[in-house]
Parts: sequence; structure tokens; C-alpha cells
Amino acid sequence: MTTPYGSGPSIQDRFLTDAPCFGCGPGNARGLQLKSFEAADGTVRAVFRPWPEHDNGVGFLNGGIIATLLDCHSAAAVMVAAERRGLAPDRTVQYVTAGIDVRYRRPSPLQEPAELLARLVSAAEEEIVVDAELWWQDKVRATATSTWKRWRPR
Repeated sequence: MTTPYGSGPSIQDRFLTDAPCFGCGPGNARGLQLKSFEAADGTVRAVFRPWPEHDNGVGFLNGGIIATLLDCHSAAAVMVAAERRGLAPDRTVQYVTAGIDVRYRRPSPLQEPAELLARLVSAAEEEIVVDAELWWQDKVRATATSTWKRWRPR
């Protein structure tokens, strides 16, 4: 697949092959099907095309959908960071969202695609922090800082 950010499979298609996640799981046909890609500048980027069902009631993108997009897009940056540090054995997700602070700055589009951008803030074996943004018409519409904790089955 060729995108504005390069070619090859999305981060979700590399790591989450059959995952049922509503936001980014390729295995959830009724989900948002977010596809994120590594960009040359070290960020993770995606384009999301809203559906009419994502309406907040007044013609803009629903805040819960925005939060889901920012969370799942942050997960893509986490997966890349974990893989680079050897913390993603067999390309499995080893981290879960421990917290996310979402800020809505302006109404977001419902009729046009929005761009998502994520940047790694810090990465350690036990915790990864990511900043993410939703952009439309060259303006930031929403931001999030998420903290991800390493998860191990007990």
C-alpha cells in the first residue's frame, strides 16, 4: 500500500493482524479501521475519513470517536517504539493505556478527512509516553498525551 508517508503495510497490519480493537483492529470489520504509518521525520501519521454515524449531533466529529482515534493512533507509536527497543516479541502488543489526557481545541470535521500525528515523548521498558494530535485545515483540533504501561500476563 502506498500512502503520503511511504509504502508497505500499516503499523496495525504489522502488529495487530487479527485484533478486534474498535479503533485500530484489522479484525474488527465494524470498527474504525485506523491505519497508521511511520513518516520519514520519525512521527507516526494517519488519515481518518469520518462516517456520518460519527456525528456529535451538531455536524462535527464526536468527542468519543476523537478520543478513540488519538488513543489508537498513540498505540501505533508505542508499537514502533517497543519494537525498536526489542520489547515487542513476535510483534505482539506489550503495553496498555494507563491514562490519556484529551484536549478538544476546535470542532473537528465530519465531512472531510482529518490527519493524525503522534510523537514519542519518552520510552522505557515499563512505560511509554506519546503525544498525539488531530489536524484539519492546517489547525490542531484535538490533542492527547497518553501513558502506556508494560503489561505481562500473570
